[in-house]
Amino acid sequence: MPKFCANLSMLFTDVPFIDRFSLAAKHGFKGVEYLYPYALDAEQLAGLLKKNNLVQVLHNLPAGDWDGGEKGIACIPGREAEFEEGIAQGIKYAKVLGCPQLNCLVGKTPRDGNPASIRETLVKNLRYAARELEKNGVRLLVESINNRDMPGFYLNRTADALALLAEVNHPNIYIQYDVYHMQIMEGNLTSTIRENLNKIAHMQIADVPGRHEPGTGEINYNNLFRFIDEAGYKGWIGCEYIPGGKTIEGLSWMSSYRQ
Repeated sequence: MPKFCANLSMLFTDVPFIDRFSLAAKHGFKGVEYLYPYALDAEQLAGLLKKNNLVQVLHNLPAGDWDGGEKGIACIPGREAEFEEGIAQGIKYAKVLGCPQLNCLVGKTPRDGNPASIRETLVKNLRYAARELEKNGVRLLVESINNRDMPGFYLNRTADALALLAEVNHPNIYIQYDVYHMQIMEGNLTSTIRENLNKIAHMQIADVPGRHEPGTGEINYNNLFRFIDEAGYKGWIGCEYIPGGKTIEGLSWMSSYRQ
């Protein structure tokens, strides 16, 4: 059966962030993920995980000025030192939280930038990140994001991520496969997952359109979850959706898939 984790940046948002851990545990989740832990003390977060018997499944590397519109800096020439500082910070938190993988949002393509320089910067940064994370027993992930919700993001399709992995050419870089984003951009979910399962370290879900709970849109999640099990995927599936109402009221979709 699928192994779901709660994305605390998206779910239970009617309560303060630190109170979402207990709600996730109360409603059957064994693991959590969220965008960024850096506003809180790592030891405090570790205490919340321990208190609620939760696994820290994933969080992102620092992504620059998020509130100012930046969605990662890995592809921005001239920001390499800042990127490397973010790697060190991400590793520090991952070690305290026992987090086995960090996602790198590579960023929006710089306007008027030189494509060759942008690509060279990105590849070098990810190669550095893959090496540093490997030294600390942490996997590096990258994900493609649809260009409707996030115009200008550097990676938009599975093929984009695969080509980047091939160019980085390091064994410690994987794909975070977001079903919502890839349904919008390309469809063919099951065949893409089947063909690239050895490169997919984490999945995230939401339905299309609206990015709400599975079962509210066009994706056949009964078929998809059955296929993911049959394909042999053993990783977590992050519930990174926008609840249509209160989070708790919308969790009934999970009842058929509980382990």
